[in-house]
Amino acid sequence: MNYMSGQTIALVTGANKGIGYEIAAGLGALGFSVGVGARDPERREAAVHKLRTGGADAFGVPLDVTDDASVAAAARLVEAYAGRLDVLVNNAGVAGGMPQAPTAVDLADMRNALETNVFGVIRVTNAMLPLLRRSSSPRIVIVSSKVGSLSLQAAPAAETGPISAVYAPSKTFLNAVTVQYAKELRDTNFLINAACPGHCATDLTGFQAPRTPEQGAAIAIRLATLPDDGPTGGFFDDAGVVPW
Repeated sequence: MNYMSGQTIALVTGANKGIGYEIAAGLGALGFSVGVGARDPERREAAVHKLRTGGADAFGVPLDVTDDASVAAAARLVEAYAGRLDVLVNNAGVAGGMPQAPTAVDLADMRNALETNVFGVIRVTNAMLPLLRRSSSPRIVIVSSKVGSLSLQAAPAAETGPISAVYAPSKTFLNAVTVQYAKELRDTNFLINAACPGHCATDLTGFQAPRTPEQGAAIAIRLATLPDDGPTGGFFDDAGVVPW
């Protein structure tokens, strides 16, 4: 992949703010043409303007990952803009409502979280696959979280945050889906991996976290720019492999 050619096309979902914006900014700094996928038109265009002001080649993509028609329209827009897609970063996600104790959880909150965090990823990925197949080195990055790791959740000494029957299981489900995509596309040129950005100060965490969005974006950027002999079907953070 020639990252500095200006011809590598990426789409980042939930890219108008937080970690998603920093992923878009990081890819833009590498010379990518970056689609800023977001629902809110004002925030989306503000993000595009900021990226362009900083020297990035960015374009807005109206995108609600929970809506079939919106996702289909986004795929048509990317096709009209570039004719293909080289990198898809599935970043959009929600925390879900409170409380998240399993004995008190609202099932509507669980459904809403799954619609964005899991079904939205599948919806966008499948819509973009025909465009990704036109790339010589397609990359799919799925932004997950180590709180979705069953290995860590079951380890008494592991730090996985408070009890969560909504957000954490949605990421466990997402991790399982990532593995299945990687298995299905194993004999192709796709590299598909999950990224854990860590505990970052964004609106999802109430801005109460030790890591910056820019720090959180680094692992997704690294996975988006893997060489052709890079790993697939893995789960990674800044320190290396995260157990499923």
